[in-house]
Amino acid sequence: MPSTDRPAAHTGTPMRPVRLGGCLDATLTEQADGSRILRSTEALQPWPLRLTDRLEHWAREAPERTFAARRDGGAGGGDWQRISYARMLDLARRVGQSLACRPLSADRPILILSGNDLEQLILMLGAMWVGVPVAPVSPAYALVASDHARLKHIAGLATPGLVFASDARYAAAIQAIAGPDVEVVLTEGAIDGRAVTPFEALLAATPGAEAEAAHARVGPDTIAKLLFTSGSTKLPKGVVNTQRMLCANLQMITQAFAFLQDEPPVLVDWLPWNHTFGGNHNIGLALYNGGTLYIDDGKPTASGMAETLRNLREISPTIYFNVPKGFEEIVSAAEQDPALRERLFARVQAFMYSGAVLSQAVWDRLDALAVQTTGSRIAMLTGLGMTETAPSCLFALKDVASGHIGLPCPGVEVKLVPSDDKTEVRFRGPNVMPGYWRAPEQTAEAFDEEGYYRTGDAVRWIAPSDPRQGLLFDGRLAEDFKLATGTFVSVGPLRARVQLEGAPCVQDAVVTGLNRDEVGLMVFPRLDECRRLAGLPASTPAPEVLHHDTVRGFFQTLADRLWAGGTGSANRVARLHVLAEPPSLDRGEVTDKGSINQRAVLQHRAALVDAMHDGSDPWLIVPRRG
Repeated sequence: MPSTDRPAAHTGTPMRPVRLGGCLDATLTEQADGSRILRSTEALQPWPLRLTDRLEHWAREAPERTFAARRDGGAGGGDWQRISYARMLDLARRVGQSLACRPLSADRPILILSGNDLEQLILMLGAMWVGVPVAPVSPAYALVASDHARLKHIAGLATPGLVFASDARYAAAIQAIAGPDVEVVLTEGAIDGRAVTPFEALLAATPGAEAEAAHARVGPDTIAKLLFTSGSTKLPKGVVNTQRMLCANLQMITQAFAFLQDEPPVLVDWLPWNHTFGGNHNIGLALYNGGTLYIDDGKPTASGMAETLRNLREISPTIYFNVPKGFEEIVSAAEQDPALRERLFARVQAFMYSGAVLSQAVWDRLDALAVQTTGSRIAMLTGLGMTETAPSCLFALKDVASGHIGLPCPGVEVKLVPSDDKTEVRFRGPNVMPGYWRAPEQTAEAFDEEGYYRTGDAVRWIAPSDPRQGLLFDGRLAEDFKLATGTFVSVGPLRARVQLEGAPCVQDAVVTGLNRDEVGLMVFPRLDECRRLAGLPASTPAPEVLHHDTVRGFFQTLADRLWAGGTGSANRVARLHVLAEPPSLDRGEVTDKGSINQRAVLQHRAALVDAMHDGSDPWLIVPRRG
């Protein structure tokens, strides 16, 4: 279970001053059906009709300020290519003119296959300018997946009128999903046997009457994006993101992170734009507040982290976002690199993580580095949001510990609904989607009778006697299960405990035991950390690493601790298998951000689960129960 208390090492150390608001207090009201409604005490302030209104605003107020930059040539490239606010407005209007003269609409949107770059950003803003939705999807669906099943499903649902990609690496995927009536735009390269429009051709247009007329029609209900869910339980769903959702949510975020109004934010960010965190939250935060977004071509992987570290040694962010794995890699590097520490902490006002629970051990090390470098701790922010809510609904802004998700953003109504022995959190507000694209039945199922979006996430109070302290994440309702004894197993807190106890060698764990007598774990290891522990070279295959005596000893000790720390059959781990086979993107076991899909792993590795629980697994680790 995530800790609700900060360790003693952090008490008495001052926090770098930062202005916060929006989610610091809330009111709680009871409803006749036993549910509760939680609301911020701060009113939501007005927001613009269209996100591009902020581009116009900053093009007037700070025309030469850099809005977005990316290294020439991407990862490993040279100098930063910069686009100012004034230049971005001009480019967006030019692309908007080109798009307005094409047969594009909500029924024929733009499907984006490739990753974060300046051309995609220009295209997205140009499309927003004239009210053409964009549908960015994970590049892995085109480049990594061995088939294009998910991509074909998405294309069939979206029916794009134009497909965009950075280069011809996406040719096979394009040919698999786009008929001859679909225009293809590439930044560079060509596709054999297919007409391709160079991206430069979209920029060649002169803004005219078509674009201005289309722009005038764009309003709060205009669809800005179709963002596709990761398909954790079924095929991906298309989440309608309107201008109202984006603009209202960015106003909520700006009120919560009040320091964004004091100086323009600077971001160094890799988070993928096909996800709401990177594509809505982070791009939007920079644009809304007149900031600068440095596109980081790194990733929190063994091969991709070097680029992120290179960028952070050069650019000092004022706010920094990452997933827990990213923070872990940065902390490990910064502990050995004084120059990186100095640059990272030079002016950062806050960190924020999302996507999974941040290990308290990593958090403690980050705090220690901040104190060593600046004499102060840096605020760590987090919260709860999702694709269907654009994304932010809750933020934890003060006295934050791992697992906290805080209180509501201004304008968001939070409904807390009892569900067996847990509490489901539901949301209503201007940032909540109108529905799933071309899926009326799924849309109807997603909302309750009062119009609240059913998240399927469970929460609990940090301090039941003082609701104003906020909420803790308590796992996914659909992941929880019962043992054969009828005992209820709460998966989320157990996974968080395993990640904390198993640092640094545990990436994630899948909990087993449905209709069985005891709880088990399938553990996804961090192979690089396991190799380091055993003193093995980076080329050592996974089975050899995991069968090494030192590594087996680490996981045996972990199993012993988990058993000893359990208070009953629902959280006492009785068996453990460390997986040599990584999670499969094709099978839906993992998203491109690295989030593990519990249900898919259990489904595709059912034979292993049987072997674990009947004792026939030769590599099973059983705790010493003495």
